Amino acid sequence: MLERRILILVSTLVVFLVSAALWNTFVHHPSRAAEAPTAAADSVTTSPGAQPLTPPASPGVAPSPPQPAADAGGPSYIVLLARSEIRRRIRASAGLTYMNDIVAASPDSEIHRWDGRVGSPVRVLLAPSTTANFQPAFLDQVRAAFQRWIEVGVPVRFTFDADTSTAEVRFQWRIQFDGEKSGQTELQWDDEGKLTGGTVTLATFDPKGQPLGPDDVRVIALHEIGHLLGLDHSHDTGDIMYAQPKVRDLSPHDIATVQLLYDLAPGSLRGSR
Repeated sequence: MLERRILILVSTLVVFLVSAALWNTFVHHPSRAAEAPTAAADSVTTSPGAQPLTPPASPGVAPSPPQPAADAGGPSYIVLLARSEIRRRIRASAGLTYMNDIVAASPDSEIHRWDGRVGSPVRVLLAPSTTANFQPAFLDQVRAAFQRWIEVGVPVRFTFDADTSTAEVRFQWRIQFDGEKSGQTELQWDDEGKLTGGTVTLATFDPKGQPLGPDDVRVIALHEIGHLLGLDHSHDTGDIMYAQPKVRDLSPHDIATVQLLYDLAPGSLRGSR
């Protein structure tokens, strides 16, 4: 009888110990499944001001190219692209034209030329003068110089019936310049690089004090009208736009340069304003 009671007590103690162990395992400690980290899609966080991470592209799908950032105060992407193309064309013309020299000489990195002046000719004041050695034939030679540039395809027209109140371009005469030159051109242009006016001054005597003849004036006028059209100096002595002309007519270099100039849009060539 005593042995039976002892067996019952031992059995009860064993049941109690097993129950306590099970209680400690399942109630006080969470399962390992509950301790697993959250899914990867939820693990990306962004702090204030940070950019979210870009999810990977789907297999077989190329990511979209980055778009240029818009600058609220600068030119549009299309304008920048057009300027880049103009710079490319100018670089590609090296050896055929001196447009590279013209752009390099421009302090504002702009192309200056007349625009839309075929149907609305530029009004020119070309009048006689009382300057010493002035000859009426000089006026005919200046007109011939204009015509020479037009013959090579310059899309600008000029009318010579302007007076002092309506002229956009004025020709004036002086006896002689200081230094090694016999002509001078001053230009005006607008914010878009379009020429709006100019003054051309021609001498009647050369730098050595010798009187100039009609054909001399034609050569000088060819050079100065090149400036009036928007050209700057060439470094080639074979061009009429050489700083001190050595030739008496337009060269293929001169012609190709003015044709390219008027095939390009006027204005800035900078990446941004």
